[in-house]
Amino acid sequence: MSKINKSEDEWKKILTDEEYHICREKGTECAFTGEYWQVTDEKGTYACRACGEPLFTSETKYDSGSGWPSFYMPANEEGIREIQDNSLGMKRTEVACSKCESHLGHVFNDGPEPTGLRYCINSAALKFVKKD
Repeated sequence: MSKINKSEDEWKKILTDEEYHICREKGTECAFTGEYWQVTDEKGTYACRACGEPLFTSETKYDSGSGWPSFYMPANEEGIREIQDNSLGMKRTEVACSKCESHLGHVFNDGPEPTGLRYCINSAALKFVKKD
């Protein structure tokens, strides 16, 4: 996978202020406010908002009750990168896009089977691509 390298000014030109804050500054949107927090019947792929890399599918999305879009596995293991995050006095695992290094959210070990994982992702870091 080829990496995307842009300056912060270039990212600011293509992302909204909220998308930039979340994707480039590792921000978090408020629970139950993002565009994709609810589960729907629509089928498709959730891609990186910044670069379009496919990250998750509607088939692995579920209602975790957390108020953020939650998935039990990525669409492609190479599409995401997991990084140890010890900020805010917590031990967590950050999830980032492998292609553009955008912050997506975090992964936790309290998800459903078959993986037991909960990828808790910010809506502003995603773009839904509906399946035709």
